[in-house]
Amino acid sequence: MSENTVVGKTPAPITRQSIIQDLLRLGVRPGMTIIVHSSLSALGWVCGGAPTVVSALMDVITEDGTIVMPTQTGNYSDPANWSRPPVPQPWWEIIYEAMPAFDPLTTPSFKMGVIAENFRTTPGVVRSNHPQVSFAAWGKHAQQIIADHSLTYGLGEQSPLARIYDLAGWVLLLGVGYDNDTSFHLAEYRSPGAKEVVLGAPIIEDGKRIWKRFADIDIDSELFPQIGALFEERGHVTINRVGIAECRLFSQPASVDFAVDWYVRARRGL
Repeated sequence: MSENTVVGKTPAPITRQSIIQDLLRLGVRPGMTIIVHSSLSALGWVCGGAPTVVSALMDVITEDGTIVMPTQTGNYSDPANWSRPPVPQPWWEIIYEAMPAFDPLTTPSFKMGVIAENFRTTPGVVRSNHPQVSFAAWGKHAQQIIADHSLTYGLGEQSPLARIYDLAGWVLLLGVGYDNDTSFHLAEYRSPGAKEVVLGAPIIEDGKRIWKRFADIDIDSELFPQIGALFEERGHVTINRVGIAECRLFSQPASVDFAVDWYVRARRGL
């Protein structure tokens, strides 16, 4: 979306203070553990851009709470599986040998949006060490959430998603839909019948850069909008505007449990 289009849709400039007021109206509170999925352009014209949104979130949550954002790097993956766009097969071996190893400090996120990328580089924010599905965190439980992020089954029980669940965290969809809700992937892992796959990425192991293959499941967000809509129908979601965007706030554990039940029924054909 062009800046002209965003300006044309925004009745008045959106500021740090107006975002704070909108977040409080939505139900975001100091001390929460919250995972945020976001779109800057959806909010309207924000004075100061992504840093303004990050600062407003930190102002509301405070250091007594914790903010988490996905900083995934789907481009650090097996080129044999790339489809948008694919690359010629003769390139694969070159990529296996030459792609730089993932570095949680310097590797940028990929297609996560400018708010998440700005958050990643904000002082005090830490990041988990997974080459494809890392998360960045700030606040009271940041280290606890990102620590020991397992290379295998990267969105499962040894992931930041599971730690957010343990902390009774919240999901904030800031101008995006349920298709962006990474927490639903945890439900895929917790539901019997997931397809096993082998993935690969460049990492540092024993001080050397290697191409590492590891076990995971075949995750798919295609059904997330359907699951989210049903969850919302049960009255578990608070909806209000931040800027000009319709935003949603809800319990992460409640949504994951709901999705597990949905997947179990779906995989049994119920």
